[in-house]
Amino acid sequence: MTLDKIVEEIGKAENIVILTHDIPDGDAIGSSLALYLGLTQLNKNVDLIIPEFPDTFNFLPGIDEIKKESENEPYDLAIALDCGDIKRLNGFVKYFEDADVKIQIDHHKVNTMFGDYNFVDPTAPSCSQVLIVVLESLGIEITKEIGTCLLTGIITDTGGFKYQGVTPETFEFTAGLLTRGVNVSSIYKKVMQTVSKARFELTKRAMNRLEFLEDGKISFTYITEQDKNETNAGINDHDGIVEMARDIEGVEVSIFLREQEEGYKISLRSNEYINVADICLMFSGGGHLRAAGGEISLPFDQAKEKILSECKRHLK
Repeated sequence: MTLDKIVEEIGKAENIVILTHDIPDGDAIGSSLALYLGLTQLNKNVDLIIPEFPDTFNFLPGIDEIKKESENEPYDLAIALDCGDIKRLNGFVKYFEDADVKIQIDHHKVNTMFGDYNFVDPTAPSCSQVLIVVLESLGIEITKEIGTCLLTGIITDTGGFKYQGVTPETFEFTAGLLTRGVNVSSIYKKVMQTVSKARFELTKRAMNRLEFLEDGKISFTYITEQDKNETNAGINDHDGIVEMARDIEGVEVSIFLREQEEGYKISLRSNEYINVADICLMFSGGGHLRAAGGEISLPFDQAKEKILSECKRHLK
């Protein structure tokens, strides 16, 4: 079994690097820190490399151990978390490719299976939930600190337990963490309810531009580089904008464009029946049934029209 081989390879490795996707969210950071703390229990030499992450997660145990780059490559073992495509490994693909053994642990349905060993469960609502199985198989004690990191990943990727992907195991694990002293309400407040001023200003601009098309079934908005500069927005201060538009009554699919150096990042969310992961495959991306992303390198008007056209094809 793949899991048995992963346990075996981690057991043999001395020098390990942990990597995750670019623009990391709570699940990427939470699962990475949980694995880092777990592997240090096993007395492994571990580097966790995340070049940039939101201040929102500064409360997490082990956050000060994160490195921006490595001085120790090559590694015996590289582990990629919450990443369906090697291209998204924070620009540090070389750390992964140069390692003697390569493992990926993930939950994305669209996954290129780029590791030597791939432990992927697309039915899990977060990578953190998948990681629980790995940690337990390694005999790692899920301490309050590790549990705090894991639950942060679960809460953020389930939208506070409200998305359809939530499973009975999600709540069983959360209940177990409560007995270990993990403060569920505190984590929820920090990652779901606390908003920076920059994020508030950025959201306000995006909401002022919000359009409704196709009898209100499609919502569309965007932010520019100028918006980000003028509001002093951080790495993930755009988070939540696409969900806010999706939650409006009558909207089936929410489209959010974020300008970057070349073209735009695309975020799509749907409510009932549109598979946005399939749509994002058309734009060098992917994700989940109701939440996905991609990229497009076209001027704004052309990018908008192309994405709208693709989404309209999937409407009932």
